[in-house]
Amino acid sequence: MAFNDNKGGDSRSPTLGAPPPPTATFDSVNKDMTFSDLEKGRNPNVKKVRTGYSDIKFNRIEPIPPHLAGQALGSDSESDISIGVGQQIALEAENAIQYRTCSWQKTAALLFSEYICLAIMSFPYSYSVLGLVPGLIMTVVVAAIVLYTSLVVWEFCLRHPEVRDVCDLGQMIFFNNRWAWWFTAVMFLLNNTFIQGFHCLTGAKYLNTVSNGGACTIVFSAVMAIISFVCSLPRTFSTLAKLGTASALFTFISVLLAAIFAGVEDHPAGYPYAGEVQILAIPLKGTTFVSGLNAFLNISYTFIGQITLPSFIAEMKEPRDFPKALWAVTIAEIFVFSICGGVTYAYTGTNYNTAPAFGSLGNRTFEIVSFSFMIPTLIFLGVLYASVSARFVFFNIFSGTKHMGSHTVVGWASWAGILAVTWVLAFIIAEVIPFFADLLSLMSSLFDSFFGFIFWGVAYLRMRVSKNILTLSKLDGLLTLLQKVDYGSGFMTARGARSIIGVAFNIFLICVGLFTLTAGTYASVESIIQGYAAANFGGAFTCASNGLAPAVTLATATPEGLALAGRLGYPTVAKRWLADAGNAYLQTFKLTR
Repeated sequence: MAFNDNKGGDSRSPTLGAPPPPTATFDSVNKDMTFSDLEKGRNPNVKKVRTGYSDIKFNRIEPIPPHLAGQALGSDSESDISIGVGQQIALEAENAIQYRTCSWQKTAALLFSEYICLAIMSFPYSYSVLGLVPGLIMTVVVAAIVLYTSLVVWEFCLRHPEVRDVCDLGQMIFFNNRWAWWFTAVMFLLNNTFIQGFHCLTGAKYLNTVSNGGACTIVFSAVMAIISFVCSLPRTFSTLAKLGTASALFTFISVLLAAIFAGVEDHPAGYPYAGEVQILAIPLKGTTFVSGLNAFLNISYTFIGQITLPSFIAEMKEPRDFPKALWAVTIAEIFVFSICGGVTYAYTGTNYNTAPAFGSLGNRTFEIVSFSFMIPTLIFLGVLYASVSARFVFFNIFSGTKHMGSHTVVGWASWAGILAVTWVLAFIIAEVIPFFADLLSLMSSLFDSFFGFIFWGVAYLRMRVSKNILTLSKLDGLLTLLQKVDYGSGFMTARGARSIIGVAFNIFLICVGLFTLTAGTYASVESIIQGYAAANFGGAFTCASNGLAPAVTLATATPEGLALAGRLGYPTVAKRWLADAGNAYLQTFKLTR
């Protein structure tokens, strides 16, 4: 139940800090009274109980910003998620297009499709650099951190039911400053567009692999962009969730087949040119800071996806159920990433490893079959990020108009136009920038440091320092004080060691984000510099094939090898002269970082 400020001459309200009269009623409890007064038993008619999050009425951290003032909510002083969401659902009940329609199961499908993706097949590469033991430990640790920060995102969204995306959340976190909204929006759109571009290139990689370079890579990228644009047209996440379910299922089959095939074949691709398969339990002596950090960031970036969570929560019928979806996905991630990544690495080793690991399979049929099951996610993950971006732009243009909830020509034309612009930009960026893969790592260092760590450490501190509002309900004729979640200016010590640990951990998260921002950016830039020094980057809009090829770490390089590599279109290669019946010939293999 809400409490209104009762200042002035209402005789029913006690003075600030004074205990309520023995015959307390809801109206007679001043909301500014401290919890300690009630917890010390100064009022026999009020008792304290601990409840789950599903029963808590959370405090708002900031008032509703002007651009969201039209959303249906309760008061600015408190946030009753059931009231806020219920009013939003009621407002769109008569609309042809309804947004608050996702169950937690559909939200789980969206999360599965986002996280269970092609990036899983880069985990063997990370393990080859970090060593299998540290790599597996890092996988579990990063998964736990992302789970924790995702729950922080969820709690912040519960406090502000009007939030539509991470940009609104960014404004709230940083003291309702409009510059924070713009800062977050720029990172948000760039991040999503680069991911779309990455999936254009990855789709072209698949088509080049199965067709042996049957067409120009530009054509294959354009085909992927067009298919993805068509699949992006549904306007609600509830509809996309059905495609997401299929995407996650096919991805699971793909990585499972790759792990099985790696185990049943005699040798990985390229064997025995780099010697016997080398499996590392710990990092190889001499592993550089840049390569080790890149391997760690590769694991981190696969898990970090909090940028989409506010958008998903904003379309849930019951946002309080979000943790069910989150826990299901996190548990599945740990098992799938660790088992499939570990098994694949164990059979392909450090010296025959590619990213994605399909290229390490020595049997051509095995490679094509396992890679082919990845087709749905090659399309859908780009579709998901395109939809999140288009939703952000569309809502900010048409909020409060009939085009939001009705099938109007203007509404659908605008939606399709926004999507088309994002896919055209994604295609151009991916084709124009010759070091796109390294640039994607650079963008991840710049953006994921905020969306993965910094934002949520700050959000936790802001929520805990918020002044708590008493929330009471009737139980057996008594007033029941629900569990408090905010602690005011004394939040650092309010719960003793638990508070200290919570504050310290979230400050640590902010520091991790700053480390990722600085050291991660350094590693990405250094990788680009090294790539240019080794002449590894091709030109813009190249037709050269980017299909998978075996990767073998070889030491000897020759001018002839470099020349042949250039003609073959491989941006990064390893070279070695081999002897066969007295004749020398060049064996060229693609080498991935």
